[in-house]
Amino acid sequence: MPGKKIDPTQFGLPARTVIEEIGKDRLALVINRKSRLIMADGRKILATAAKVREARPDCQLTLRTTAPICGKTRKLLAEEGIKVEE
Repeated sequence: MPGKKIDPTQFGLPARTVIEEIGKDRLALVINRKSRLIMADGRKILATAAKVREARPDCQLTLRTTAPICGKTRKLLAEEGIKVEE
């Protein structure tokens, strides 16, 4: 279920970045594509998450994606506290 879209420029992110508010103090980074998410993508997601956490440190982050995720990338995101929803 889609949440309320938030303007990513308020976090210093590119306008193409999709961020949704899915609850009180919960944000979702949305990546809709068919190709698999690999470690390089995971590092970019962590960089994006760092910018969001600078602006809203008390916020929980979730990754919503339609793409399959590499096992190592999934583990990296979990270690950084980013929940994954497929």
